[in-house]
This record gives sequence, C-alpha cells and structure tokens, in this order.
Amino acid sequence: MSLTIQDLEKFQAQLSSEYEDYQIELQEGSIVIMGPSDIVSSEITARLISFLFAWIEPRKLGRVFDSSGGFILSNQDLRAPDISFVCAERLRQSPRAFGELVPDLVVEIKSRTDRVKKITEKIQMFLELGARIAILIDPDKLTVTVYRSGSEPTVFNNEDTLTIPELFPGWELNVSELWPPVFD
Repeated sequence: MSLTIQDLEKFQAQLSSEYEDYQIELQEGSIVIMGPSDIVSSEITARLISFLFAWIEPRKLGRVFDSSGGFILSNQDLRAPDISFVCAERLRQSPRAFGELVPDLVVEIKSRTDRVKKITEKIQMFLELGARIAILIDPDKLTVTVYRSGSEPTVFNNEDTLTIPELFPGWELNVSELWPPVFD
C-alpha cells in the first residue's frame, strides 16, 4: 500500500501528545518516523542555522528552515532536512503549508544513532531532484562533507573553512565553529 501526503496528515492528527517530538516523513509511499536528535546534533543544527541566518537575512538571499520544515518533492515524498535553504527568487513568501519545491541547500547532521549510508541516500535523492548543494555534518569524525551534482564530494576537516559561493557569496565558516564549545 502506497501512502499519500493526505494519509500522513491524518496519521499525524491521530498521534497523542507524547509523540509530538517525533519527526515524520513520507518516503516512497511509506511513513518514516524518527525520534528526537541527540543534543550535540541539535546544538550543531542551531549553531549552523544562526551562522547562516546572520549572513542570509541582511542580504535577503532567501529562507532558512529547521527540521520541522517539510517539503513535498516531485516524487511525492515529504521530506524534512535538518537544515534547508531556499533562494529568495524561488520562494518570495513562505506558505502556511509544506513547501512544494526542492530546497537549494539541504544539510543533514548525523546523530548518534544515524547510519551514514541512509543519510547519503537521502542526500543523493535531494540532489537528483534538484538541490544545488547538500551537506553531511558528522560530529563523530568532526567532518563536513559537501555534495554537488556531477562532482565528487569535498570533505572539510576541523582546520578548514567552509564556503558555499554558489548560494552565499563571501560567506565563510571555520568548521571548528560548528562543534559545541566546552565551557570552563
């Protein structure tokens, strides 16, 4: 049985409040339920969103979304990257619904229980459907891997500077700034 977006919405409406923190996606007609992320992954998400937002907002480059923002894709999947960005010219105003487009940038942050193979499959799917850039952040290895359609992935380490000139001209981020600080 292949489920639809409407089936997913009905399912969500029936969930009790104890399951509100779970992320629900529709993948190839099946419901995928993901538990809350570990707090290191969550903090990395918050850090990267804040770094991106500080650059994007004053320049009016587009919109940044967290993992609660779902996108209905051309293959009828409903997916929600950990972080996503859509250029301003493609989304003049956010709808009060799921976005019906592929984000220009998708970011997935490996949580403690994630498997890299599943994450890279999701990234490849987004790229095949039209995402311009996809990023995998691995807190266990302290690496950031940038994927672009038609080219080999680029791996950035702790001492490297991340740039995404196609989407954010002039923006730079030291990879080491992504990791949660240790307070004295």
